[in-house]
Amino acid sequence: MLRLAALGLLLASAVTLSSSAVVLENGLPNLWSQTASQVTELPIQDGILTPNPWNYLNRQSLYRLMIAGTDPYLTYMGTTQTENPFWGLALQLGWMQTSGRLADPSGSTTCGLQTGDAMCISPESFWGCMNYFTSALPFLSAAQQGFLGENIQIKLQGVAGVEGFCTTYTECSASYSDAMTKWDAFFQALKPTSESTLPDNEKKDSILGLYWTAQMATTYVSSTCSVKKSHYSAEEQSFADSWLDSAEYVAAAHFHSNLEKSVLFLNPLPSRILRAGDASPNIADLTEEENYSLTIFSWMKNINTVLGRTHNHKQNGKHLQSGSLSPKGGSMVRMWKGAMCSVTTREKGKELLEQLLTNPSFPTATFLSFITEMTTSC
Repeated sequence: MLRLAALGLLLASAVTLSSSAVVLENGLPNLWSQTASQVTELPIQDGILTPNPWNYLNRQSLYRLMIAGTDPYLTYMGTTQTENPFWGLALQLGWMQTSGRLADPSGSTTCGLQTGDAMCISPESFWGCMNYFTSALPFLSAAQQGFLGENIQIKLQGVAGVEGFCTTYTECSASYSDAMTKWDAFFQALKPTSESTLPDNEKKDSILGLYWTAQMATTYVSSTCSVKKSHYSAEEQSFADSWLDSAEYVAAAHFHSNLEKSVLFLNPLPSRILRAGDASPNIADLTEEENYSLTIFSWMKNINTVLGRTHNHKQNGKHLQSGSLSPKGGSMVRMWKGAMCSVTTREKGKELLEQLLTNPSFPTATFLSFITEMTTSC
């Protein structure tokens, strides 16, 4: 715990990219000290654990418990106590909470507002909806696979009058079988991978591949949340779409979403919901880094669209079926996925993404030339 506290203090003092949108309380996710460190600290009824995923502290507890349950099998991931890939999702949830993205965007309730129940996560929030699936599904799978203790039964609390959110392992498996199967595969691989004689970098790449496969499968099924984007400005909707597209890049590169790396990617994200008229890089009340990250997201979205149109034009000229733009990204996304074909190229890809998203002096042309070069070599 002393090592963890020291790392937290180091990160807290080192991070100056924005206000405390992500890193709070000695570098750990927002209000981490108030979350459950044992499953017995969660609500329980008739011997069944009943955490409330519509309460920020309860939902963040799901991540804390998954991290604690899987850490013993991830010692090859790195040298610190915060190498677990679930730190990325925990920090992401913290950013959503501190930036106001978990509050009711319709204005019909005070859920999530500082003047109401600040710990409430609104079912009307697009962000809260997306994160529901990336917290509930892996947590229920982890419990089913024995990583939270023996014979743990869980039924997540729901919201009266709200449907579309599964609450048990059986229910989620029936509704989202592909995503749950992939989470089961990830958790089932943890022990044998930790005992494998493969080099640590190969074990790390393999387990992160399974992790991102499960997370992306979950993101795809949670597309039902898209209807909730209508509550937001066109600027926030565009940012949300770009945020979803960015997941395709980090997933293909098997990004190591430990605490330290995730801070670098999440800290420059906008510290408030975007409003009508917000146009980066000139949003006055956002930091230079936040403006830069929004500009890069916009560039990636635009170049992806341009490449997609060019590709479709060529395809149509050859009298082939169009349909070439994947619902999971345009041409640049496909090119990037093609370039991430080996452990070596994925390592280079991770370094490139870090430079692109955090270094304003990094030339975007270098990003495109890398994709072209790596796609050719693959």
